[in-house]
Amino acid sequence: MEPPAGIVLREGQNYNPYFPGGAIGMAQVLYDELAKDIAVFLRWCSEPELDDRRQMTIKAIGMFSMLAAATYYMKRHKWSTLKSRKVAYKPVTKK
Repeated sequence: MEPPAGIVLREGQNYNPYFPGGAIGMAQVLYDELAKDIAVFLRWCSEPELDDRRQMTIKAIGMFSMLAAATYYMKRHKWSTLKSRKVAYKPVTKK
């Protein structure tokens, strides 16, 4: 990153906008997305089964949604007779 006008860097210094004075003696700052790329790569290396787990999750969600739909249909079918039943109360008259 190039320093803006007005900031003078000596030999061996680099510009860092987050450092007081704008000059830092460390190596040049990482460019955008490099740290994220490294973190993503390290996570990929540490979890080699991640892709398999994601595929299994998608399959499980599909199976559970079909099971839920079948269960809902069967519940509506089996309980419809009880839910739509009308009970008539006929009071007993005393003679």
